[in-house]
Amino acid sequence: MGVRGWHRSWQERSKMERIDLYSRFTISCIPWLFTLAWQGTPFDHDIRHEPLPLTLGLALLLVSLAQCLLSNRNLHPSYEHYLGISVFPERRLLAPIGLLVVAVGLLAALAGVDGVKSSGLLLMTLNTPMALVITRVLLVPVRRFLVESLCLTALITGALAVAGVQGGTLAGVVPCSLFGCVLVLISVRPSAWSMSVMWQTEQARGIQARLAVAEERLRFGRDMHDVLGRNLAVIALKSELAVELAQRGRPEAVDQMIEVQRIARASQQEVRDVVRGYREADLSTELAGAQGVLSAAGIECTVTGDSGEQLPAPVQSALGWVVREAATNVLRHGDPRHCVIRVGITAGSVALQVENDGAPAAGTAPSPAADEPGSDGPGSGLAGLRERLAALDGSLEAGPARGGLFRLTATIPLAEVPQPRRAPLVLRPAAMVAPGVMVRSRSGLVEE
Repeated sequence: MGVRGWHRSWQERSKMERIDLYSRFTISCIPWLFTLAWQGTPFDHDIRHEPLPLTLGLALLLVSLAQCLLSNRNLHPSYEHYLGISVFPERRLLAPIGLLVVAVGLLAALAGVDGVKSSGLLLMTLNTPMALVITRVLLVPVRRFLVESLCLTALITGALAVAGVQGGTLAGVVPCSLFGCVLVLISVRPSAWSMSVMWQTEQARGIQARLAVAEERLRFGRDMHDVLGRNLAVIALKSELAVELAQRGRPEAVDQMIEVQRIARASQQEVRDVVRGYREADLSTELAGAQGVLSAAGIECTVTGDSGEQLPAPVQSALGWVVREAATNVLRHGDPRHCVIRVGITAGSVALQVENDGAPAAGTAPSPAADEPGSDGPGSGLAGLRERLAALDGSLEAGPARGGLFRLTATIPLAEVPQPRRAPLVLRPAAMVAPGVMVRSRSGLVEE
């Protein structure tokens, strides 16, 4: 969690990192804006243009700027403390508290020499606690922050009262001091709370994705168990029977071992079929999956045209890989808000078009991927997709389009499309793939 690598460019950050960075930058600008507005404005009309008042006012301005620097320096650790990522070191508050005491003293001295009008004094009072409370509001609960704000208001009011401020001006110091603290409370605290909720949501999405992967692994494991479980049990039983027959010198042991060999080869083929079934990409499934994944990432995805269910299996598989790769590139490159997937089928060809409004920045365009290790065909990069489509006399075009769009178009002719060379996966009971299965009874091994 949090923004990692502040030196990275804007385009290299995820959406959550951009929001986080924008939020922190906005909070870091608050003390500077208030210092320039509330601490600098009185120099025009409210501070007497004499050496001592101007010197005190300038010193107070410099102290306020130093407070802003410390506030920005402490913003990141205080933000991380609020998000629960790390603990804020309390020693970092010593310097801001010291500068606050100096600022209150300078403000009281400026009022004591009658160097500032009431309106200017109230503006300076507004700014005095801002830099410190921006850090403090992220470190303590709201109730404690309000108590500390009252104590801080009492400190400022008491210092100005000792300096000789009286009447309505002194009465106005109290709401001005409290207003600055409350303003920070209702602006900075909700912003940090919103970021905390969004980071938790982002973390939940990551956990959900990992759970989906774990569930898929379990499903794959169940499929493998269903395919191999009975056949391996049959192989074990027939091998045991062959050993017993061989020990008795009976020639039927050879037949049993031949049967074991046949079942093992059949099991090997079924394993290949299971793995191939997981590698093959079904068009309708990939369209639904791409729409779900993009929508979950905050990208409005629309699928139009034909579902492609009547297309030959090789065409569906090739286009399914195109959809999968296109959806991956939409998430990985650029920052789209909308994505449209169109499937058009004519008498002589089928065309798949994926279009989004997040054209990749220079240097981030998807590069051809290497072949997948252990796969039966080329990889899922653009070069691999072209090879898949070329096997069906198809073509692939990808690049920027008008209106800041990025468009990927895959076209496959439907005339004389090769039929799938692989037999569809059929999970058969062990008794069907291995006739003459041996079962164990109380009296020994018996053939059914």
